[in-house]
Amino acid sequence: MSQKPFSNTEVPADKPADPYKATNKTEPGLKEKVEDLVKFMESSKFGMMTTRIGSTGLLTSRCMALAAKLRQSLHGISTQEGGGVDLLFHTNTESGKTDDLKSDPKINIAFLNSTGEWASVSGEADIVTDREMVRKYYSPALKAWLGDLEDGKHDGGPEDPRIGVIKVKAVTATYAIATGTSLGRGVDIVKGAITGSSPKVNKLREISEEELQQCE
Repeated sequence: MSQKPFSNTEVPADKPADPYKATNKTEPGLKEKVEDLVKFMESSKFGMMTTRIGSTGLLTSRCMALAAKLRQSLHGISTQEGGGVDLLFHTNTESGKTDDLKSDPKINIAFLNSTGEWASVSGEADIVTDREMVRKYYSPALKAWLGDLEDGKHDGGPEDPRIGVIKVKAVTATYAIATGTSLGRGVDIVKGAITGSSPKVNKLREISEEELQQCE
């Protein structure tokens, strides 16, 4: 049984209930939508990873750095690990987030920059402990986060079994990137506040599960 959408009022039939979305949503070709998303995520570098805590059902978020740059392919978008849009993150396999993902692999990664541009990627995560993959994306900086336990095994190096990779397969994505200059957007926002018309300041885009499947 489908749940009735939330509504707190009725708006005129000839007016959009969400003027910002109606004004700013754009629908370019799939290639442009995915390429712009990938470019934004790469430039942001850090994202907030949201998982569900198995014992309480509550959501929790952690700041994570992308472990691999994404790259475009001729027919869509792929990473060095195959088709689709996959995000790779280093992890300590003994940390709380791996417990969360074992309980529920559904995940969200959110990116935000200082100008207010943002992206939200929902998907499913897989914890990868394959040493070849870990070595491929290993960074010496990981040693600062894991430390050397001085037992000859857990030293923060590429063979440390605590180091794994969280591979997130994107299922849907929504993002907003700015149009024009910051000065021009500021003028449009002031104008909108005076006239009551929603300013066109972003390229608001949604990528569906069906569209992302075409990238595979």
